[in-house]
Parts: sequence; structure tokens; C-alpha cells
Amino acid sequence: MTISIFTFSLLGAMAIGMPIAFALIICGVALMTYLDIFDSQIIAQNVINGVDSFPLMAVPFFILAGEIMNTGGLARRILNFAIALVGHLRGGLGYVAILTSCILASLSGSAVADAAALGALLVPMMVAAGHNRASAAGLVAAGGIIAPVIPPSIGFVIFGVAAGVSISKLFLAGVVPGLMLGGGLCFAWWWVARNENSVSPPRQSLAQIFRALIDGFWALMLPMIIIVGLRFGIFTPTEAAVVVAVYSFIVATFVYRELTLAQLMNILISSAQITAVVMFLVAAALVSSWLITVAEISGQIVELARPFMGNQTLLMIVLMIIVVIVGTALDMTPTILILTPVLMPIVREAGIDPVYFGVLFIINNAIGLITPPVGVVLNVVCGVAKVSMDEIMRGVWPFMIAQLVVLALLTLFPSLVMVPAKWLGG
Repeated sequence: MTISIFTFSLLGAMAIGMPIAFALIICGVALMTYLDIFDSQIIAQNVINGVDSFPLMAVPFFILAGEIMNTGGLARRILNFAIALVGHLRGGLGYVAILTSCILASLSGSAVADAAALGALLVPMMVAAGHNRASAAGLVAAGGIIAPVIPPSIGFVIFGVAAGVSISKLFLAGVVPGLMLGGGLCFAWWWVARNENSVSPPRQSLAQIFRALIDGFWALMLPMIIIVGLRFGIFTPTEAAVVVAVYSFIVATFVYRELTLAQLMNILISSAQITAVVMFLVAAALVSSWLITVAEISGQIVELARPFMGNQTLLMIVLMIIVVIVGTALDMTPTILILTPVLMPIVREAGIDPVYFGVLFIINNAIGLITPPVGVVLNVVCGVAKVSMDEIMRGVWPFMIAQLVVLALLTLFPSLVMVPAKWLGG
């Protein structure tokens, strides 16, 4: 009965158009009322405790860093380097989009920010070169969702806090799967673009490539700083967020000199607004999370999943299907906050490595960012690339299928995640 009340109160509140953060609180109130333990002070206390977490301090700094990179010229220089490196290949601008997405993913951790930057810069160039606008926009959207997988990742931070899993281990475990998503996109783009009559940029000389590398050197150094810092324990993920934000500010202001005081004020306001939305979601989620524990919903769900407990691979397939379905209706952050306290007891009971599950869980949630009807990244790219939702849905499906295939491979072969993670983590 408690599972039904939890599910229907949450879905009912969302169905009438209530913001998800308030729907989570309503869900908690419904459970408290059913259990006859309603107390407004408990709700207030859980909301406050929900954001009283040191690791969550990483979120505003990663958001700020992403805004600075897009405004301060770092993203554009990375794009220019990618064009110099692979732009001359057949369908080269598509490979530029994928390479740039992977590099930007290692800088900001925000799918929306990366997709918005590339959609505005690259889609017009791809259309001018003869590529189909819908396919170009779809590729940029699919490339953008690599950002929550390759560290630093806001999704990993939120999941790590909600699940009690090491964020550093999640970061290092996400490197190879993120690159595999990029590889899957390369294959899908080759298939899509093989019959297009497009004109690639001319091959650039080694001297031109070197100049593009030097021009983007300070931006390209940031991924190395993050990986080395985490690998050798120089800083924690929270401290890494501060390093990324400060480094981006210094490079954009004093090296590239493209960030003005007026722009910085707008960036700070925008970052604060986005942070407020994310943090309120996290705070509200702790109310329902606490009630899930009190009502022993997790134990009931573990019992429902017990027939699959004997086979970890089969259980992971079932869990991934559930997340895919939920991801079509919810944004990434609410999905993480709602499903993590429900699924983690099952994962631990079955003996599945929480880091491995976390990586696949975040990949699955990232793919949800390009699945209609919600598809936040799809909506963002539609706006900046000036394409309709119908067009981008037609353009994105080959790339979404490629990423689902990668997810399936990672589900069937856990060593693809855990072996590189152990090597990177020492």
C-alpha cells in the first residue's frame, strides 16, 4: 500500500502541473499522513538537511565554470582546435562536434551548457557545409549528453551524495564509458553522413594545427588538471569544482581577455538561478527519501526484485529498462533523486558494485535528456539551432540508438567500466 501511495501521490502531483520539487514534498506529506506521523517540523528539518552537504558545494562551482567557459572563449577555442584536427575528414564537422563534446564534457559537466554552446556555433557551419540540419542538430544534442558522464559531472555529484558513494571513484569510472559514447556517435555519424553531399573544411597544415593547439592550450589543459588532481588525491571533487571555476575565470579574463565585468555579473546571476533550482530539488527529495526509509518501501521493492537477485546481469538489465522508461518523463536531476533511494538497496542486496551501477545509472539518465517528450537537451538545441522538435527527433534517433547500444555493452560486460576505473584510481 505504501508503494502505491508513494507512486500515485508523486505522479498525481506532477500530472496537475506541480513543479517536481513541490511534488516530492507533497509525496512525503502523503506518506506521513498515511503513516500517521505528520509533523511539519520534520519536513522543514529534512529540507534544510537536504542541502547541508559539503560535496554538494561542487554543483554551483561546476555550473559557474560552464557559464564562464561558454562566454569567455574557452569553448570556441576548443572547437577551432577540433576543426583543425579532424575537420577535413568526410563528414568532418560531425566528428568535430563529437570531439568537441568530449573535450567540453571534461570541463563543465553540464549537458545543457555544452549542447547550447555547440548548437549555436556548429550547427550553422554544418548546414552551410551541406549537412542535413536535423541530423546536425541531433548529433550536437547526442554529443551534449556525454557531459554528465566524463568527469567532472554534476550528475555524479548528486548521485554520490544521494547514494553515499565515493564521488572520486564515480568520476574516474566515468572516463572510459564517456569516451565509448563518443565512439558510438562516430560510428552512427559515419552511417548517417556516408551518402550526404557535404563539403568538409580544407585539410590544415601541421603549422595551422599547432597554432590552434597553442591558441586553445590553456583551455585544453583543464581536463588534465582535473584527472591528475583526482587521480593523485591533490584535491577532492568539491575542491576540483572550485579549481575549475577559478581556473576558467583566470584564463577567460587575463589570458584570453574575453570576459568583461558586465558579462561576469550576468554569469553569476544565471549560475545562481540554476543552482537554486537544483538545490531546491535536492532539498525536497530528502523529504521523500526519508519517508521511503521510514515506510520501509525499499525493503518492499527489494522483495519484488528478489526473483532477479540470483543473476546480476539480468537484474541490471531490468533496472536499466526501468530507468529508461522513467527518463522519458523526468529530467535528469529529479530521476536521480527519486530513483536512487529506491534502487540502491536492491543494488547492494544483489552485491552489485555501487560505482558500476552509478556509472550506468547516470549514462541512462543522460540518454533521457534526448528522449521525448521531456528531452531538456533536445529543447535547448531546438532553440539555439532553430529547428523544430519534429525535425530534431528524426535527426537524433540514430545517435540515441548508438548510445543505447553502448549502454547495453556496459551492462553485459561490467569489466569495461571497472577495469579502467581501477587502473585510473590506482
